[in-house]
Amino acid sequence: MTIRVLIADDQMMVREGFSVLLNAMPDIEVVGEAVNGREAVDRVRDLAPDVVLMDIRMPELNGIEATREVVAADGATKVLVLTTFDLDEYVYQALRAGASGFLLKDASARQLADGVRVVASGEALLAPSVTRRLITEFSKLSEAPRLMPSAQAAYGELTERETEVLVLIAQGLSNAEIAGRLVVAESTIKTHVSRILVKLGLRDRTQAAVFAYEARLVTPG
Repeated sequence: MTIRVLIADDQMMVREGFSVLLNAMPDIEVVGEAVNGREAVDRVRDLAPDVVLMDIRMPELNGIEATREVVAADGATKVLVLTTFDLDEYVYQALRAGASGFLLKDASARQLADGVRVVASGEALLAPSVTRRLITEFSKLSEAPRLMPSAQAAYGELTERETEVLVLIAQGLSNAEIAGRLVVAESTIKTHVSRILVKLGLRDRTQAAVFAYEARLVTPG
């Protein structure tokens, strides 16, 4: 099936460049563009794309707030955040708002297309090396969030094995890699991941990774 993409960026060259690259892929179609966060939210409502490439710094409504509105309004649309800097605390905020991952704007055509496919499939796009640097920078901020009481109670419902899987998710491992690490079937890991998301009330693996960092289950670095 063709993956339908909306590109939200206030720079015309970025929108046009990404449109050309993605439309050249046989399984991807750019169905629309938006020049700011407010327009992005409106166009998602009208077009119902599978994936939104969302710039963080945009006028009227920034990418973080736009992501929050898109995720709240339509659980089917995934958000892939675009950023110029891999060490950007705003990216972390976007992940907390519900983005499924982030991609640097200087990504190659292949990385861009693969990123769209990964997010559309329901997986998280979190390169372990980049994510560790990102979280390390964010953890230096005094306002680094901690779990709310309700989240702490939900965390207490996880089994020991589920907690172990949650930590490995936060480290950027795929289901296959986690299965290999724990010497179990990949289908077993998929079941664990599903239960973790349900118990914690989370949308996807990306939010699970954020949860693990905020619960201090993973040490940045």
